[in-house]
Amino acid sequence: MSAVYLLLLLLPVISAQTFHWGPCPTPNVQSNFTLEWYMGEWYEIEKLPDIIGRGVCIKENYTLGGDGIIQVLYSQVWDPQNYKDKRWFLEETAVVMDPQEPAKLGVNLLSFLPYMPYWVLSTDYTNYAIAYSCKDVFGAFHFDFAWILARTPSLPPLLVQSAKQLLTSQGIGISKMTPTDQSCKH
Repeated sequence: MSAVYLLLLLLPVISAQTFHWGPCPTPNVQSNFTLEWYMGEWYEIEKLPDIIGRGVCIKENYTLGGDGIIQVLYSQVWDPQNYKDKRWFLEETAVVMDPQEPAKLGVNLLSFLPYMPYWVLSTDYTNYAIAYSCKDVFGAFHFDFAWILARTPSLPPLLVQSAKQLLTSQGIGISKMTPTDQSCKH
């Protein structure tokens, strides 16, 4: 009976995520990833749904500290009818989880929670990036997240399509992927 209660409690969270049966896929990450080149501002172009990113004009700014800790400033506008730069900000930290695979980052929203995977699958550093995260729950099911990011508020449709093809080729479902409205004054 407790499993039913747990499922009912998790239902609002599950409905805001992309849920799948079985363990997380293990996509390939960017080879020869250079962390310093990834730093700076990224605009969210498309994503799989997540509980935090429900606003518009979502962007992230990555800054590498001298201690190797990456500061991530995430922001979005909550009210799509009021684009007067009333932004909501969230500060996160990120670290390289394994120096042998620097494209596999861990992101931490709250200091008492474990790091969540944030893997850079592909980037050219100046135009686009494709990132992926997945949380496995006892190998029985998982929640995954995917983002197509750009250095500017838009990407050419062919590049977005190529990014989606890469995600699909790595076993990541994109049927729930949605575009992010970037029409605010940035």
